Amino acid sequence: MKYMLTIWADESAEVTPEERAAALTATTSWVDEMTRRGVLLHGGPLRSVSEAKTVRVYDGEVLVADGPFAETKEQIGGYAVVECADLDAAIAVAAAHPVARTATIEVRPFWEDAPWDSK
Repeated sequence: MKYMLTIWADESAEVTPEERAAALTATTSWVDEMTRRGVLLHGGPLRSVSEAKTVRVYDGEVLVADGPFAETKEQIGGYAVVECADLDAAIAVAAAHPVARTATIEVRPFWEDAPWDSK
């Protein structure tokens, strides 16, 4: 079953260059391991919320706003699409991600057999 792991982090948190380098090294190891195991299907970091746009259509008019829609301390900083046998396995994969120690990882299953699913 496919799961989306969304990584929620506080962009305003101060991180030293050494901490950033260590996180990059640890994350690269996690990506390599999950790819080797055939678990990681796709994923990547997202740029800052200051570059985000929110799009809505209201009465046929396209409305574009700066930034994320939700007012929250944490923002989605990255994602991974994984394939695991079940939710418990997906949780274990998320818990093994190095940023789980400093950020929140949401694990959410995809709808299976949706008519638009490209598999």
